[in-house]
This record gives sequence, C-alpha cells and structure tokens, in this order.
Amino acid sequence: MKLLVLAGDGIGPEITGATVKAVDALNHRFNLGLTLTEADAGLSSHARHGTTLTEDVQAQVMESDGVILGPTDSLIYPAPEDGGINLSPWFRKNLDLYANIRPSRARPGVPCLAKDIDLVIARENTEGFYADRSMYMGSGEFMPTEDMALVVRKITRDASRRIAESACQLAMTRRKKLTIVHKRNVLKLSDGLFYDTVREVADGYEGLEVDDFIVDAMAALLVRKPGAFDVVVTTNMFGDILSDLAAELSGGIGLGPSINAGRDRAIAQAAHGAAPDIAGQNSANPTALMLSASMLLAWLGDRHNRTDLEDAARRLEEAIDAQLDDPAGRTVDLGGKLNTSDFGDAVARRISG
Repeated sequence: MKLLVLAGDGIGPEITGATVKAVDALNHRFNLGLTLTEADAGLSSHARHGTTLTEDVQAQVMESDGVILGPTDSLIYPAPEDGGINLSPWFRKNLDLYANIRPSRARPGVPCLAKDIDLVIARENTEGFYADRSMYMGSGEFMPTEDMALVVRKITRDASRRIAESACQLAMTRRKKLTIVHKRNVLKLSDGLFYDTVREVADGYEGLEVDDFIVDAMAALLVRKPGAFDVVVTTNMFGDILSDLAAELSGGIGLGPSINAGRDRAIAQAAHGAAPDIAGQNSANPTALMLSASMLLAWLGDRHNRTDLEDAARRLEEAIDAQLDDPAGRTVDLGGKLNTSDFGDAVARRISG
C-alpha cells in the first residue's frame, strides 16, 4: 500500500517529519507493508519548478492509496497562471473528496474548555457558499458593479445524500446519534433541500437518533453542552466554522485532526494552517497531523478490510494520548518542554515499546 507524503509550507516539514516517524514505527510494529514516498509540493516546489504542484507529483497522487498533506500557506501563493496551484482545492476536485471529517474530543491531561466533548463533524466539502465550488466555469463570487459583490451558493441532492451516508455510517459506529445543522428558517430552499435529504437518508438507519438545530443555536449549544453531541452533519461553511469552535473547546486548533475523503481515496490534513511565524523553530505541535494520519489509516483499514491498519490507527492515537497525559511530555504550547521532533520521537517509542 502506497502513501504519499507532501510536507507543505511553514511548519509543514517539521510536523510532517514527526508524523512520518510515528507511521514508520507503526509500519514496523504491525508489519503493515506501507511504502511511504516523500515528494515536494507547495512554495518549495514553486521555487524549484515554477509550480506548487508538478505533473509528476500529480501522477504520484493518483498512484497512491492515501496522502499525508502538511499545511499550506496558499494565501501567499502566486496566481494559478504563474504556477500557484492551491493544493487543497486541487485534491478536493481531482479526487472528489466530498467528506471533510473533523473529530474533537477532550484528551487526557490536556487543558481544555469542555471536558466532556467527544464529537465528530461531518462537513460537506464540494459545494456551499465557497466561490470555487459553485460553478462549472468561472467563480461563484462576482461584482456586477464596483459597489456590489454577490456570491452563489450551491446545494445539490446528490452531494447532500453522500455526506449524509458518511455521517450516518459513522454515527452507527459510535453512540448512534446524528445532529443535522442548518439555517432552513432563512435559507428555505437550499438548506431545506439539505435537511430533507439528510433526514431521508437517516430514516434508513434503524436505531439512529436524529435531531437538528439552526446553526446559530448550535454554536451556543456547543459551548453550553458539548457532551450532548455525537456526529454532526452540516454544509460546507457551517462545518468549517463549527469544527474550529469544537477544536478550541477540546484544547486548541493544534489538536484538530481531519481527513478529506472520497469514494476511492482520502488525505490526512490537519485542520490548522501553516503558521509561518514559527516555521523553522521546531516548536510546533504535531498532534493534529499525527491524529490525521491515524484517521487515514483507519479509513484505509475499513475500505480495504484490513484490521491491522485499524489496529495501527488505534495504537497511534493511544500513544499520542499517553504522551499528552505526561506533563513533561507535551510541546511548549501545552505547557511542556518538548520540541516538535522530540515529541515525534517520544510517540514513536511508545508505539514500538
């Protein structure tokens, strides 16, 4: 099984290096037969090749079973015509990664605002208010005059159905509770279509408890009683915002993992950004990307019916939790003394021990 590793920008090479150490330890302990190949993408690739994503690396992506992608600093990328391909949209479109899955839970020893939080947000990833996901050609955001800006929001039954299926299947493996988040009191047609489609899908899962909340009420409830929620399914922008809120409640965005998954492939990608202000200091917390790698292994294990990959995913998360539970074993952002690479070494030792 082939995994492609793209370190990305900013702190990406540092946290990716720590993550690869952990995956290598899993590969050895569980005899997984993984082949990890590292390739260049992002600003370093642009400096060398004039593009952030070469055709050779694109081909390697298509030949891989999964990808570990470090954070990207796409805000400062050149224009696409000058080689500044935004990596996340490229992956999403070319691999049809329709499900962005973002778990948030309180972890042993980690200071957090919500000690009972343990939820997963399933975010539809291919449409919504985002301008690059609304049109076949052109942008969904435009200005008819210099004093007016408009944006098109797209919601389809097919996209709503497949994120609903992903969320329902996930909920059935957890506490069998699904929460639909929407704004159908105002967006009656678009969020109405999303809600109706998700509800129809959920009705086909026996024993699944379903409720729903308007998005502004959901933001308040996440703060007030986060432990009441299990799997939350919602549209693109709402999921983007609520998942960051949930991550902060659970200890910080630096602990926020995610995968972007489609029918055939998935990529591990931390929910946070490239943090260029601390790049090169070996001080970043690699937990989010390491947990994302665990999610990727679990996804691959489920898809390919390989319990060894699922066991390895659990072992990685257990090793991270044990490391975080040690006050001296955390990174500096959590009050510890370890740098990025030391944290990676420590987790790898726990896996191997």
